[in-house]
Amino acid sequence: MSWPVLARLFRRRAESSEISSPRPRFFYGWYMVAAAVIITLYTGGVVNFGFTAVFDPIAEQFHWSYAQISLASSLRGLEVGLLSAIVGMLVDKWGPRRLILGGSILVALGFVVLSRVSSLGMFYAAFALIALGMSACTGVVLLTAVSNWFDKRAGIATGIVASGFGLGGTIVPLVTALIDTLRWRNAMLIVGGGMLAICLPLALVMRTRPEPYGYYPDGAPAGTTPKPPATEPPAKETHAPVLRALRDRAFWHISLSSMCHAFVVGAVVTHIMPYLESLEIERSVASLVALVLPVCSIAGRLSSGWLSNRFGNKTMYSASFVFMTTGLAFFGYVTLGSFWLVVPFIIAFSLGWGFSVISRITLLREHYGRAIFGAVLGFNSTIMMIGNTTGAPIAGWVYDHWHSYQGAWLAFGALTLLGMLLALTAPAAEKGRALAAETPAEPA
Repeated sequence: MSWPVLARLFRRRAESSEISSPRPRFFYGWYMVAAAVIITLYTGGVVNFGFTAVFDPIAEQFHWSYAQISLASSLRGLEVGLLSAIVGMLVDKWGPRRLILGGSILVALGFVVLSRVSSLGMFYAAFALIALGMSACTGVVLLTAVSNWFDKRAGIATGIVASGFGLGGTIVPLVTALIDTLRWRNAMLIVGGGMLAICLPLALVMRTRPEPYGYYPDGAPAGTTPKPPATEPPAKETHAPVLRALRDRAFWHISLSSMCHAFVVGAVVTHIMPYLESLEIERSVASLVALVLPVCSIAGRLSSGWLSNRFGNKTMYSASFVFMTTGLAFFGYVTLGSFWLVVPFIIAFSLGWGFSVISRITLLREHYGRAIFGAVLGFNSTIMMIGNTTGAPIAGWVYDHWHSYQGAWLAFGALTLLGMLLALTAPAAEKGRALAAETPAEPA
């Protein structure tokens, strides 16, 4: 029997087996959620939160100002922001797997360059390379991939994925210990190797959409129409073209308030350890606070989906800024003698942080649907990152000139109030859906 005949025989048997065998009961989308959680946990821990641990060692070795070092964090945010819109469209077209594979390799190379830094320009180049990779393997890519697999449970699924980012705070003490034990250059090589060992295999788990695999979102088998809850009418899926969405007033209200959020969170996350150490609080205690803050935000990330279903995405998004403002008020008055103020700061700020992350995503999806979600979220993230690129350097500049962070934290509280006003005055989602209905849908 010839090889072509054998090949045809095996192909027919495989196809008949696939048709007759039942689908696994456990929805594959949850495997993607688990993989995305681990990717966000590690990348968030070593890149976003771990940067605060290497801040002072670099300042001591090179004698660069806090503003100069903070600018590296801003370059990271700038690269991610500029690329988010492009990446959002690419993930809709190419799927997440190839982007995550390439992004993980770039982040690892960035850490290798960082471990060999000898000048400020090289320092910035390392973070630009890390940012380039981060834009392709986290954020928009992961959230879009997971969101494509869920509909009614999209808030819960994205909340779990975003919780992985919060869990990244648990890595800060580990990164701090590596830096203190092995020196910061060797520590950067180790965390770069971790990117390859952890993120590359998990990228293979990712799939673009459930339909080619015999499912509809949330795990409904193909060929069936999932029934909506009896208490709610079925919501019409909207597919506003990207350019049409960018002209919508709701998009700009959400995006500009997101920019306020990113401005404040970027500054706090970058400077939390330098701030506490400037108050003569021990480095080990400061790293513990840097751990607890993002971990506590998980409560807001996980509960935001349920609360949004109860009170509405817009209400939860607006409330998130109130919590952040309250937290910053406590943070600005922390001293060595009133260290207890860190506790209400962590509670209020972390809840607001967590609420904002998830309600922003579900609010965008409520307005603009699933088909172009990646592109819309990408453009939103581009605008959002303008805040992320400016918050940390301004906080560093304030400390360089006044040797105190207090004025920065209190002023940033006013900015979160502005974010609340923008969120409250955003048009309702029904208007966005009406806008979408006026224009033909784009293909998925």
